[in-house]
Amino acid sequence: MARVVAEAEAFLGGLDGRPVNAAADVDQVAAALGGPLPETGLDPLAVVDALVAGAGPGVVAMPSGRFFGWVIGGVLPAALGADWLTSLWDQNAGLLVSSPAAAGAERAAAGWLLDLLGLPPAAAVGFVTGAMMANFTCLAAARHAVYRRAGWDVDADGLLGAPPLTVVVGEERHDAVDIALRYLGLGHARSRVVAADEQGRLRLDRLAELLEAREPGPLVVCLQAGNVNSGSFDPLGAAVDLVHRHGGWVHVDGAFGLWAAAVPGLRHLTDGVERADSWATDAHKTLNVPYDSGIAVVADPAALHAAMGVHAAYLIQDERPDPVAAVPEFSRRARGFAVWAALRSLGRSGVADLVEQLTRRATRFADALGRLDGVQVVNDVVFTQVCVAFDGDAETREVARRLLAEGTAWMTPSVWQGRAVLRISVSNWRTTEDDVDRTVAAVARVLADVRGSAQAPASGRVWEAAK
Repeated sequence: MARVVAEAEAFLGGLDGRPVNAAADVDQVAAALGGPLPETGLDPLAVVDALVAGAGPGVVAMPSGRFFGWVIGGVLPAALGADWLTSLWDQNAGLLVSSPAAAGAERAAAGWLLDLLGLPPAAAVGFVTGAMMANFTCLAAARHAVYRRAGWDVDADGLLGAPPLTVVVGEERHDAVDIALRYLGLGHARSRVVAADEQGRLRLDRLAELLEAREPGPLVVCLQAGNVNSGSFDPLGAAVDLVHRHGGWVHVDGAFGLWAAAVPGLRHLTDGVERADSWATDAHKTLNVPYDSGIAVVADPAALHAAMGVHAAYLIQDERPDPVAAVPEFSRRARGFAVWAALRSLGRSGVADLVEQLTRRATRFADALGRLDGVQVVNDVVFTQVCVAFDGDAETREVARRLLAEGTAWMTPSVWQGRAVLRISVSNWRTTEDDVDRTVAAVARVLADVRGSAQAPASGRVWEAAK
């Protein structure tokens, strides 16, 4: 443990000066750590040393203030400490009796989350692995509830012979929603897709047309709070009310954007979201909690507990719902400790300050990059996402490739509305104005190199270029 503390101090203390990209490829790491399984064991301290030596070169500096890939937050100090204690205490968080500590921390954190996000105080909360499983869990509850209303017990009788279920999604939905529908046997290709506007927001008029024209029957509509490219929000309140008039269940995928509800100046983006039926978010994104921090919230606890709950004679259970009744897993990590620690360390005002800081950094990126010659910010920057395009798709892709190899910062290439873009996700509490300025300077340098090259270098693996 002392060796790990020393490694932590060196790693965290060196983040500002180290390249963000990895120095080794997966093949090199696997070779360093692999080979035939040893016949005899090794001293634990030597094992930790070997892990640091072998895996260290392959570590991407995701906690760095200059990591802007995907939507990945850093780790707040209190949350990191709580995460270490989670492993130390080694609690199974499935049952109330197996760990009153884990269950109590989750109950406290859940109450704070509902209050902070303005969601119904009686809603059920499940702590899952990430936004993917949060969407799955919420949509499982939705499937149970809408079929129950239609007189069908999907939990007992499955989907064979069940009434047709209409699932409506936006054109710009995240892939996690499609995967959840696939896992639930609802077939993502069967979803009815509603067109989105130029910022990726579901079009309310098209949703109304679809709902008016559909055949009666069970209905689930998936909305989005935070488009993964533009950061835009669907017209949540109006869409929720429209779907409810048609007797449907509304699920909101708010993996990173739902946290806007905690900020007075951004709350308008989520107006009406509290009237939905379920919500998915991820604390490891905007709240900056370690991984395994997805959160599933369902307004009707009975629907969630019916879809997820389990009872067995060998378990010690009473009339209170166990944590296992709100998640897909039986044995699991005690995820609530880190979420509780993050919320307790920040408080209501601290969460608002954190989210506001992220949006300010995103605006700074957009302003600075938009002033570079031939660089276009292609989205309205309303939250933490910035997408930029350079002079044509080929130049955009080459700039993205060289930036990953250069190592000052990490930003991911993407395609949005048929156009190659460089996507910047500002999610880390460590990101300073200086980090933004250093990154913009790196973009300017790389762009000048790309435009000054008579011929682009042959493409290769990022780690080869980085060497």
